[in-house]
Amino acid sequence: MNEENRYIRFDWAAKRMLRDKANFGVLEGLMTVLIGEEIKIIEILESESNQEYERDKFNRVDIKARNSKGEIILVEIQQTRELYFLQRVLYGVAKAITEHISLGEDYLHVKKVYSISILYFDLGQGADYLYHGQNRLVGVHTGDTLQINAKEREGIKMVTPENIFPEYFIIRVNEFNQVAKTPLEEWLQYLKSGIIKPDTVAPGLSEAREKLAMMQMSPQERKAYERHMENLMYQNSVFAAAHLEGRAEGRAEGRAEGRAEGRAEGRVEGRAEGRAEGRAEGRAEGRAEGIVEGRAEGIAEGEAKASITVAKKMKAKGIENEVIAEVTGLDIETVSTL
Repeated sequence: MNEENRYIRFDWAAKRMLRDKANFGVLEGLMTVLIGEEIKIIEILESESNQEYERDKFNRVDIKARNSKGEIILVEIQQTRELYFLQRVLYGVAKAITEHISLGEDYLHVKKVYSISILYFDLGQGADYLYHGQNRLVGVHTGDTLQINAKEREGIKMVTPENIFPEYFIIRVNEFNQVAKTPLEEWLQYLKSGIIKPDTVAPGLSEAREKLAMMQMSPQERKAYERHMENLMYQNSVFAAAHLEGRAEGRAEGRAEGRAEGRAEGRVEGRAEGRAEGRAEGRAEGRAEGIVEGRAEGIAEGEAKASITVAKKMKAKGIENEVIAEVTGLDIETVSTL
């Protein structure tokens, strides 16, 4: 790729450059494409400066914005590799809601939250690169959507849960392998490869071409950016290798333990039911249950061993404990004792 066509990757820019008011247009464009209506940022919330827990501040951008209807919306963009990812998303949304309503204030002032998670790592199973979900209350027998009476200044009006409850967007960057034809696809192409079409009309990307060109970086910024990219590549490689090793070890241990437990359980149950039938049925059932349970326990133990293996290897490379905790999902105390 030519130097003039190389752009700073979004995960770097979101934490360092896009917090500048002059660069709000880039983030506004991404939110507009995802949410489907024009979004204007009011401010980047500075919640990172006084976190209760040190790890809260990693890879998190909180935005206070206004939509086309003039409603205030809180948006959380996070890019963190987490062992308990869904729990982390829920925690972030809950904290965003509670942090922005005063104690004793009427619940009318609770703001809707859009949670946008941009993932540069594999997350479970699924073929799509974009997932969207929100809360709806649907009649079990009738299939209708519940509407709630809400009192506002002009009187009583009907609202549905999706008007209030959070919405979640999960962007799986690594799963995007298409030719960019729509504004959303152009954004995915930029998120994955840093490529922006010269003739792009996607909201926010023309601003990104102006603000995020690598050739505009100072030598010091370029060096820090390249070191960041190298660390990401190394961390992903180590984590993937350790993950595979841990799963293999866990399966092997699980099978061995499962067979042993299955035989023991089979003998006990078989004797109780009758030696003749018990030996045949008990052993078969015991082995099946033992193998299933053993495999599940083995895989879980393998995942934990994989995280510890990654942490040890990263620590040996001199990577900071906070970064290791972020990558592996281990708590900082565990990392410090390795």
